[in-house]
Amino acid sequence: MKIILLKDVERLGEKYDVVEVKNGFGRNFLIPQKLAVIANRPNMNKLRSLKEAEEAKRAKMLEEFKKNAETIEAKVLTIGAKAGTTDKIFGSVTNVQLANRLKEEFGIDVDRKIIEIDEEVKTLGTHKAIVKFHKEVVANLTFEVVKE
Repeated sequence: MKIILLKDVERLGEKYDVVEVKNGFGRNFLIPQKLAVIANRPNMNKLRSLKEAEEAKRAKMLEEFKKNAETIEAKVLTIGAKAGTTDKIFGSVTNVQLANRLKEEFGIDVDRKIIEIDEEVKTLGTHKAIVKFHKEVVANLTFEVVKE
């Protein structure tokens, strides 16, 4: 049975791939779970138009991601934290705090899951993180932890 995947399915394919599966797997699991549709002529025509629309949307978003990446790389983000006398902060700075500060300071709404911090930030000073907007757009974020 040929089907069109509507979502990424592990070990089977990515969104909008046309794949061959066993009849029972397609009818009893993929189609009822809204993970796929049968690859007939009307659905193949819809697939073409969906791919074109998504490609246009992706190109527009890619430009926005590049603009946001340039903004992030050009500036230093400041995060306030409570610290002891040895410049060691109470707790640590997390990607949630970075996402909130990016929204407050630059107006860039970023999901916390795309921010990666190399090591735990437990001291005052300058640190680095990576923001992965897209597989083609990655920004280096420099942030400074200061005493509140």
